[in-house]
Amino acid sequence: MNQEHAIQKLIDVMAALRHPQTGCEWDREQDFSTIAPYTVEEAYEVQSAVAAGDPAQLRDELGDLLFQVVYLARLAEERGWFDFTDVASCITDKMIRRHPHIFGDAPNRSAAAQTQAWETQKAAERQARAETGVLDGVASALPALQRAQKLTARAARVGFDWPDANAVLDKLDEEIAELRAELRAANQARQADELGDMLFVLANLARKLKLDAETCLHGTNAKFIRRFGHVEATLAQAGRLPAQASLAEMDDLWVQAKEMEA
Repeated sequence: MNQEHAIQKLIDVMAALRHPQTGCEWDREQDFSTIAPYTVEEAYEVQSAVAAGDPAQLRDELGDLLFQVVYLARLAEERGWFDFTDVASCITDKMIRRHPHIFGDAPNRSAAAQTQAWETQKAAERQARAETGVLDGVASALPALQRAQKLTARAARVGFDWPDANAVLDKLDEEIAELRAELRAANQARQADELGDMLFVLANLARKLKLDAETCLHGTNAKFIRRFGHVEATLAQAGRLPAQASLAEMDDLWVQAKEMEA
């Protein structure tokens, strides 16, 4: 099956699922608000497949994500807004517009120069949409840690930034002290506020170190699962569950798992 035929068949399958009389009852009941969460979930599944390095899994997850795009485009088409062809044409035009050194007569650019030109073009597009604020256009639905990093990156472009990572660490020390004070006051609302400030500063620190905060935390989550799995497995060999072990025992096994990874 050629590429054009494969895409058209997927679009036709989506149309059949949404057919008012003969379509799938579940699919006919869906709308933008119910499908959007699945789209986010499938994007994360793609990320997991990439991390796993499994080509077959990646192929399947990319298909699931593509189906979400086709689904949302179908919902829009039913409302007379646009269709999948419009979506494909829009992104094609955007990529051509943002790469004049490839599709136009602009001189060749380094990766750094292209990044700067990309951001300049996006800023012009936001202005055309009447998004004039520096922080306009940063999606509110992004994971909070990722959004914090993007917000501060935007602010940094106009000079609102710490000079280096050490300055961010100094700010983190300040926020930790403020949280300690709120722990003594036992005001949960204030504790939540100060904890949020700490997380925001940590997102800034990741940016200053040229790291992705979400990726860093994803790696630590995987490490926690791996090490706690060692704790569980070792206890299971003795016929015990973690709830039957002391904290000191589990901590010793945790240190053992850590040393095994060193």
